[in-house]
Amino acid sequence: MSITLYSFLLTFIAGFSTMIGTILIFFKEKTNRVVVASLSFASGVMLTVSILDLIPEALTLLNYKSIIEILIITVFMVLGALLTRKIDKCMPEVDNNSKKGLYRVGIISMFAIIMHNIPEGIATFMTTSTNLSLGLSLTIAIALHNIPEGISIAVPIFYSTGNRKKALFYTLVSAISEPFGALLAFLFLKPFMNNLVMGLLMAVIAGIMSYISFFELLPKSLSYKNKSLSYIFFVIGIIFMAINHFLF
Repeated sequence: MSITLYSFLLTFIAGFSTMIGTILIFFKEKTNRVVVASLSFASGVMLTVSILDLIPEALTLLNYKSIIEILIITVFMVLGALLTRKIDKCMPEVDNNSKKGLYRVGIISMFAIIMHNIPEGIATFMTTSTNLSLGLSLTIAIALHNIPEGISIAVPIFYSTGNRKKALFYTLVSAISEPFGALLAFLFLKPFMNNLVMGLLMAVIAGIMSYISFFELLPKSLSYKNKSLSYIFFVIGIIFMAINHFLF
């Protein structure tokens, strides 16, 4: 199998892992503990991938020789974090605990996730095209945080409408956006990619993932008032990806 097909396959896996989150709409049990564990685990995974994989790879691609490369990577990480913050600020604030606004929460979640998934798809495709091992690590990290993202779409839409097909459809739309990003990269962006561009992209993605880890996933997990479970799965996520890094 060619590296291009591998890149599309991993992007497809990362995107469609979102659908795993829809499993919860087929059960009546409370999902709080599942959500807490998923969010905190994904937070630990994403932070570890940024520190152990993306940043070192960015340094390598930029041909690290001095403090200048570190400063450049830091600047682009900050840009990635600021971009993510800007996207979050553009989304209307809603009361997540209000049943009346539950359907609206699901729709807003879907659009927010699409906005994140397209650049994630581009990053996964381009990263895998350059480094298959790093692409696999990135795929695992994205897949793990896409699962609770699927929950954030499917659960509110289902419990506000009672319609499983509608919940599945909206979640599927967000899942498709990830391989769509890969298709954009393949058709338009790949010819313009080189070590410098890839290194800067790695830094931006590291900033995005670090921001999502610290300011979205972990805080959301802690908001469920089960801090011990949140911190336990946060550490498990770090250990899991650290083992993966040193094994592969």
